[in-house]
Amino acid sequence: MRNLEETYRDTSVGIYLRRMTCDDTERIVQWRNSDAVRRQFIYQELFTRETHEQWIRTRVETGDVIQMIICDLQTGTPVGSVYIRDIDRRHKKAEYGIFIGEPSARGRGVGTAAARLMLRYCFEEEGLHRIYLRVLAGNERAIHSYEKAGFSREGYLREDVQIDGVYRDVIWMAALSPAASPSEETSGTDRG
Repeated sequence: MRNLEETYRDTSVGIYLRRMTCDDTERIVQWRNSDAVRRQFIYQELFTRETHEQWIRTRVETGDVIQMIICDLQTGTPVGSVYIRDIDRRHKKAEYGIFIGEPSARGRGVGTAAARLMLRYCFEEEGLHRIYLRVLAGNERAIHSYEKAGFSREGYLREDVQIDGVYRDVIWMAALSPAASPSEETSGTDRG
C-alpha cells in the first residue's frame, strides 16, 4: 500500500493529504463553526464535539465517508479538510466536500490543489467513477476553484435549499474518472 502523505501531495502549493483521526476533532469543530466556513455550507448548524464524534462512528468508521486533513508540506500544520461522503460502491460515485479552516491558507490555491489530490485519490485508490458536489450559487470563488480542479457544472437547482428563511439556488457539479466508463467501451456511443 502506498504512503498516502507521500503520494497525495502538491509541492507547488505546499500541501499534502493525510487521513483524519479522532485527534483532529477539536480543530475540525472550531473550523467548521467559524463564520467564514459555515456560511458557505448548505448545512449551517453549529457542530459540537459530540456531533463530530458521532459522524466518525456512524459515517467514517462504516466506510460511508472518507475524510482527509489538508496539511502544510513544510510544517505539517493542518489547514483544512476534504472528504467524500455517501459513497455508493455499486455506482462508483460519492459526494465531495471541502473547507479551508485556516485563514492564512485561503486564496492561495490550497482548495484547488486539495480538490485535485482528492479526485486523484478517489479515482486511483477507491476506484470511483464520478465525484459530485453541490455549491451555493453566488459562491464564485468556490465554483471557480472546482472548475480549475476538474469539476464541470451539470445543473442549476432554483430555490433548492432554505437558509435563514431564504431560499437559495444550488449548482450541481461533477468530475468523472479519466478512465473510460464500461458503458462507453461496450456501447460505442459518442457523447460529443
